[in-house]
Amino acid sequence: MGSFTRSHEESKSPFARALAVIGGKAVQMDEEAVRTAYRRWAPIYDITFGRISTVGRRHAVALVNQSSGRVLEVGVGTGLSLPQYGRHLEITGIDLAPEMLEKARERVAANNLDHVVGLHEMDAEKLAFPDASFDTVVAMYVMTVVPNPEAVMRELARVVKPGGQVLLVNHFSQQGGVRGFIERRMAPFGARLGWHPVFDVSRVLVRDDLELKDRKSLRPFGIFTMLRLERR
Repeated sequence: MGSFTRSHEESKSPFARALAVIGGKAVQMDEEAVRTAYRRWAPIYDITFGRISTVGRRHAVALVNQSSGRVLEVGVGTGLSLPQYGRHLEITGIDLAPEMLEKARERVAANNLDHVVGLHEMDAEKLAFPDASFDTVVAMYVMTVVPNPEAVMRELARVVKPGGQVLLVNHFSQQGGVRGFIERRMAPFGARLGWHPVFDVSRVLVRDDLELKDRKSLRPFGIFTMLRLERR
């Protein structure tokens, strides 16, 4: 039994081994945990994480603005990115947290953003859109939040048109170094924080129909990474 346990542990992915270090089990986040976390974050989101995420958001939106057609922003939050999108685009946003969406709608009204055609409360794992509905799908700071990122990637691939692009901006954890150590220590508090501090990039590179075209490390300190994938 002892030798079987060792070989089983050694066969785990780096992500699973990192989580095993923290209390012997992974910290799971369900839909209600996400809703609760972002209900707390909504009043102060813009002046806290909203500022930290500025660089990644600008990079992603700049790429989106080079395209045309219909754009879906998954995890639109308080709508910080909405005023930055080009008026030649048709923007739809979704989020799971109604408190965040309320602030996004206020931002749309205050800025007369008539190119934002819809903001919907929706689960990213079960998008209520037909196949191939969008030319571009962007998900910024989302994948470490959702309970099942693999299911979300399946939905992103489904709703984007062949030849269209999926842009992800996200935190991907390190195995070693000071940052890796801090991320592993934070892992047990993932549900309360509303995101997974330990999160391997392999968890989003799960679709054969999404080809990775570009990967860019972003400021500050390379904590966030932008991935550009193209739908085959």
